[in-house]
Amino acid sequence: LTVLGKAHEFFQICDVEGKGFITRQDMQRLHAELPLSLEELEKVFVTLDADGNGSLTLKEFTTGFSEFGKHVSCIELYSYSMMQQSEGETACPIKCEETVSDDEDEEFQFSNLMDRLGAKKVLDDESDVKQLWLQLRKDEPHLLSNFEEFLVRIFSQLQEADNEKNELEYALKKRIAAYDEEIQHLYEEMEQQIKKEKEQFLLKDTERFQSYSQELECKLLSKEQELEQLVQKQKRLEQQCTELLSGKEETKVENTKLKLTNQELLRDLERTSHELSLAQQQLQVLQEEASRLHEEKEMEVYQVTETLQREKSGLLKQLDFLR
Repeated sequence: LTVLGKAHEFFQICDVEGKGFITRQDMQRLHAELPLSLEELEKVFVTLDADGNGSLTLKEFTTGFSEFGKHVSCIELYSYSMMQQSEGETACPIKCEETVSDDEDEEFQFSNLMDRLGAKKVLDDESDVKQLWLQLRKDEPHLLSNFEEFLVRIFSQLQEADNEKNELEYALKKRIAAYDEEIQHLYEEMEQQIKKEKEQFLLKDTERFQSYSQELECKLLSKEQELEQLVQKQKRLEQQCTELLSGKEETKVENTKLKLTNQELLRDLERTSHELSLAQQQLQVLQEEASRLHEEKEMEVYQVTETLQREKSGLLKQLDFLR
């Protein structure tokens, strides 16, 4: 009950705005007043944030605060809440009138010893060491210095082990960075290869399309020339018809011949018109075919681009899986 009460008081100290919940920023504001680093405060916050929503309610905070005895950072937060309470109380029924009691002196000496040894960096729970130190101080004070020297050697070795662990972690991070760099290099090479193959494919496809377009243009030009010849022939036939009709001094036989010639010319004219119509139809068909081929070409280029895009996406997924 005492721990829950202190947790509630510490929650109110963090929640200065009275929001009903506290965030990382609320806890980090106490960084200057707590013997904790920002990383340790972040670990405490993550430990208490059971649902991972980035905020702590009073229930989450008190539930996690009850486990503070298992973590040195939590113990320090608990001590901070106790200190804030003692400073804020103005009418405490029990108030110490002595300057420094024996228990406070022992606590102060043990705390200084732990600070000199750097125990907070390697120990999660100092209660066992503290109990043994107090017992030696009380029952065997002549062994206390030996015990402290033993602690110095132990914590020195623990600190060296921690330094070796940090060096191994640094080497591991360095190798991970080198591996990531190699993966990035392979990815860039693959991107360049895909881009190069795509450009080569588009170049070949463009050349083939240009060749086919030139062939169609030649056919269209040939048909246009034939059409022009038919038009010239029609003009000549019309001119001949006009000349025949304009003659006035021809005989009846000549008129008959002229009529026959005129009929032949008319048939030629109709045939020529029919050929002209067929040529126009063929020209229209060729134009439609050229348009259709152009659309098919665009569709083919689009499908090829889409296929390359899917292959690229697949390769990216494989790269993500390799990472």
